Amino acid sequence: MADVTSGAGIFAQIWLVAELRWRVLRNLIRKRNSRLDLLGLVWAAFFASAFVIGLCWLFWWAAYFSVSTGHFDWLLLLFWSIFLFWQAFPIFVAGFGAPFEFRTLLRFPLRFSAFYIIGLAYGLADFAAVCGTCWLLSVAVGVGTAKLILVPPVLFVVLLFVWMNITLERLLSSWFERLLARRRTRELLFGLFILISVSAQFLRPVIVHYSEGARASVSLVRLISFLAPFPPSLAGSAVTAAAQGHISQFLVSVAALLVYITILSALLWRRFAAQYRGEELSEASGPVRMATSPSSIAVTRKVDPLGFLSPQLAAILTKEFKYLVRNGFVLISLLMPPLLVLLFSSQFAGKHPSVTHARVSTDSFFPGMMGYLILMLMTPAYNCFAYEGKGIRNYYTAPVRFRDVLFAKNLMYAAILLFEIVFSITLLSERIGPPSPPVLTATIFALVFAVIGQFAIANWVSLSFPRKLEYGSMRGQRGSGVSIWIAFGVQILLGGICAVILFSGRWTGNPWLPAEAFAVLAAASLGGYFAALDALSVVAEEKKEVLIETLSK
Repeated sequence: MADVTSGAGIFAQIWLVAELRWRVLRNLIRKRNSRLDLLGLVWAAFFASAFVIGLCWLFWWAAYFSVSTGHFDWLLLLFWSIFLFWQAFPIFVAGFGAPFEFRTLLRFPLRFSAFYIIGLAYGLADFAAVCGTCWLLSVAVGVGTAKLILVPPVLFVVLLFVWMNITLERLLSSWFERLLARRRTRELLFGLFILISVSAQFLRPVIVHYSEGARASVSLVRLISFLAPFPPSLAGSAVTAAAQGHISQFLVSVAALLVYITILSALLWRRFAAQYRGEELSEASGPVRMATSPSSIAVTRKVDPLGFLSPQLAAILTKEFKYLVRNGFVLISLLMPPLLVLLFSSQFAGKHPSVTHARVSTDSFFPGMMGYLILMLMTPAYNCFAYEGKGIRNYYTAPVRFRDVLFAKNLMYAAILLFEIVFSITLLSERIGPPSPPVLTATIFALVFAVIGQFAIANWVSLSFPRKLEYGSMRGQRGSGVSIWIAFGVQILLGGICAVILFSGRWTGNPWLPAEAFAVLAAASLGGYFAALDALSVVAEEKKEVLIETLSK
């Protein structure tokens, strides 16, 4: 048929790919788990829409006030804030966004021009791009409200600015994808990102020192002059020149924006051309034959540190530990709780808190900090089969009960939580001093109640709403929408119960009452957890097809 039919045009190819993607989405919605996941995303989109619409009003008012009062420097601030959000937000949420897999497009006989347009259009569908476009249109409406004659030049500048941002964002994403193709590079960059994010919080005194008084205005003027050659400043200068009637300056700024667009488009065209030719990013090395002689192999008897457990539990725990050691992102994320303990203890507690003038009491700060750590560390337990992949089939074929599988995974999470909590408690005791014995005892029992009470629910969610995650990757690492909302709902509920019980000691004047209540709840949660394991084994058998289908993709 290829000899007697003409090739489809560029826009026809784009339409066919878009129609195919819509049919795939429509078929996925027919599944119950996908419908619930979509419901969670719609609920999240509701709050995101409120955020976007609220800032649209703010940008409209700022643009209107800037043009009507002649404070055109505000326009530079508006364009720079939108530019920074547009380029930085996709990097911050790279682990939760849906990745654009170019290899899936190469299955279709697409022309390179259609391939380039689809790749560029994907950037326009990103959340940051939608936000940035809405905010830029709000700026245009605000400028037009102040001076109606400025609507055509402002819309032209906004169109160029949107084009430049989309091209730059797609180029940065493509470069990051190539840079993060190796696991060690990903882990190094992720570690640097975490370190910079946390260290920036400790720079607040320096920033406050250099942002006070007349020195701040001088520094702001110098900063604006240094940023003048960059696209956000050029867009703001173009709108300012149009408002002041400086046609030559407007044309120069627009020409400079077009130069940026041309250079970035050429670089993006080159990157997409490499991917169109079938560029394969992989860190796998070729096979190497190792010559060994039987006589050189020494037979040694290894000491099994898990010998006190059953062979099934020991094997699963060993596998989970090796997965943890080899997953650099998870290891680096375990550094966050101690760093946050240092950060919050320096800002709200201690002898000289930097945020509050009066220090928060240890008995109030200690339980709150422990609850925040549980909120951070317990979320992965709601998708405990994320990294199993096709190995999930082995659990159904091996001579092992599923209650042992769930118990071993929970035991591994409990060991991580125990290490993190003990380390954080030691760090807090050194920084601000230990809490009173009643509060310390009540907090420990509350941690047992909150953690064990969540394990049974987390196991059911992991079996009912699984989501495959890529091992050692930070792209496309978003769990199921239902599991995320259930996790937050359960933790908020347990946090409210724990807060009421902790405050009951103050209301009744009995400091040991919370400890006694949490001891009873901890014992009840332990009994309920072990009683639920057999029921969850039945659920695992019922959800066998869902687990294998979802995790084996």
